[in-house]
Formats: sequence, structure tokens, C-alpha cells
Amino acid sequence: MRKVMKGRALAGGALALCLPLAAAAQTRVGEVSTTFRLVGPNDKVVVERYDDPRVPNVSCYVSRADTGGLSGWVGLAEDPSRFSIACRATGPVGLPGGLPQTESVFRQSASPLFKALTVTRIVDTEKRVLVYLVTSTKLVDGSPFNSVTAVALGAPPG
Repeated sequence: MRKVMKGRALAGGALALCLPLAAAAQTRVGEVSTTFRLVGPNDKVVVERYDDPRVPNVSCYVSRADTGGLSGWVGLAEDPSRFSIACRATGPVGLPGGLPQTESVFRQSASPLFKALTVTRIVDTEKRVLVYLVTSTKLVDGSPFNSVTAVALGAPPG
């Protein structure tokens, strides 16, 4: 029984160490209040930066709606599926070996009921570009909301 408890404590400690690392991948850059709420915080548009964990020198900026009011304050509000993305090279960008053609790069919950904002990286080898697509897992009229941007890779060797 002690070994099981000790194993669970170690696993919980390891998980606790990983959680701050996951949160560190996202940085809130700023926000703009959009709708006054009498009770609770105002509705706002939030701008967050995500650094691509597998491609050095690529940062993606995502703007998204953040619901305020009482439900937003207590964490029960569902944020609308309205967002935009712009990714930029912050230094030389190369194509790391073993990078898959398509890969989910970031995922963030947008509501307590299974809705998430996801950023996917797609490699366009022909044009030497990394395409970043942001989508919502909540379907609206048969298609998810989405926005796209691209970052050029450095000059080809030769």
C-alpha cells in the first residue's frame, strides 16, 4: 500500500512540474475591453503569443474573444468562436528534421463543455512555408471557425 501511495505522490509531483511548462508556452500580450458589464469583468479581446515548440524563432499571435460578466468571472462562460492568428519569424527559421506534414501545435480550452481552440502547423515543402491554421472544435453551420497565416522558411541551401 505504501508503494502505491508513494508512486501516486511521485506521479502527482511530476504532473505538477509539467503543468507550469505547458502554461509557459502561452504569454498574454494584452487585452482590450469591448463590452461593459455591470457585474463581473467586461467582455474583451485578448491577444496571446504562442511560441512554436518544435520550430525555433516562430511566434504566433492569437486574438480571441473572452466573455466577461458573472459567468465569465466564475469560469462558466463559453467564449465565442471568434479569433484571428498571425505568425511571424522572430529570427532565422529552418525546417527541423522529423517534422510531420501536419501537427497540432497548441490547444486551449475555450469553455467548460469540451470546446477548444487549436493551432495546427502544416508544412508546404513546395513553397518552403509553414502554414498555421487556428480552428475551434465547436462546429458552426457544419464548418468550424478558422483563420490562417504563413511563415516563410529561410533560403534553400545551395
